[in-house]
Amino acid sequence: MSRYVSFHDFDWLLLIFVLIICGLGVMEIRSATMHTKFVGSHIKQIYWVLGGVAMMFMISAVNYQALLDKIHWFYIGAVTSLMAVLVFGQKYLGAKRWIKMPGGNHFQPSEWVKLILILAVAKYFADLRNRELSWSDFAKAAAIVGIPMLMVLKQPDLGTALTYVPIAVMGAFLGGMQWKQGLVVVLLAAVGIGAVFFVPRVHVLKSYQKQRLTSFMDPENDPQGSGYQVEQSKIAVGSGGLWGGKGSQTHGAFLPVPQTDFIFAAFAEEHGFVGALGVLLLYFIVLMRLTQNAQTAPDRAGTFVVMGVVAVLSFHILVNVGMVVGFMPVTGIPLPLMSYGGSSVLFMFLALGMVMNVRMRRFVN
Repeated sequence: MSRYVSFHDFDWLLLIFVLIICGLGVMEIRSATMHTKFVGSHIKQIYWVLGGVAMMFMISAVNYQALLDKIHWFYIGAVTSLMAVLVFGQKYLGAKRWIKMPGGNHFQPSEWVKLILILAVAKYFADLRNRELSWSDFAKAAAIVGIPMLMVLKQPDLGTALTYVPIAVMGAFLGGMQWKQGLVVVLLAAVGIGAVFFVPRVHVLKSYQKQRLTSFMDPENDPQGSGYQVEQSKIAVGSGGLWGGKGSQTHGAFLPVPQTDFIFAAFAEEHGFVGALGVLLLYFIVLMRLTQNAQTAPDRAGTFVVMGVVAVLSFHILVNVGMVVGFMPVTGIPLPLMSYGGSSVLFMFLALGMVMNVRMRRFVN
């Protein structure tokens, strides 16, 4: 098979748009951290992007079908790494999410677990061979995604745990879910969410997480507490106007963590509505390009892999942008390719590497 695979089939146009988004992210990280203790973070981000590009090329050269055949071993490794976080993880701001690595760096396993879940769900649904999904199929798929999700919630890391949901949803949708099954699942999810918020004996979420998920609906009730982040973010976005401003909210340290979760708000403040719309257009082009690659995948599993990446990327963008304008709760979900953070950047490039992997083999029988 390898003799039919060539980097001529690499999606260079997709890579160009991805690097443009990364470049805008580096630029904004530099601006947002210029007069803070995080000054110089943009240099680290450049290294993460370069490392991510290298890893993308490496993973694109490995046959994705061979990876799918060994996915059970990768899944066991993923669960083991999440267990290691709970036992040996470094506690920061009340949460165990990272494992300290040599050289002072920190590794966040919950990020790369997303890639393992994309492959695992793709393998599972592709092997069902187009037959109608039974409730036992749903249960098995829920277990595949649910076990790592519950372990991440235990850390606790609500934002990352929520990003596992679209992987399962996309797999079930493409796998042949009937509308009646979908309706039952939605109703069960609604009952479960209601139990989490209104039944005192259910302790899935901590009290501050519940408060964070509901404060966005009326942040004015507690502008100095749970509603502070949303209020400052909305002020920053609004003050950008049409063409952008001086970034007083960002540089005045009113906007929290402008280099990570709220980087879109910082960018909108400095580059205005036009700049923010330009970034969203770039993301739209990337998503459309990814969807096109899914349509030309050589097999069913390849389509599931690419659409799994589309689902995660779309969810990240929707929740993060919705969060900064006050339409979504603050869950700590970063903006892909722009927000500062090595684990997030490396995951995204690994996921894009899997997309390239599928694309490069689209003419292989």
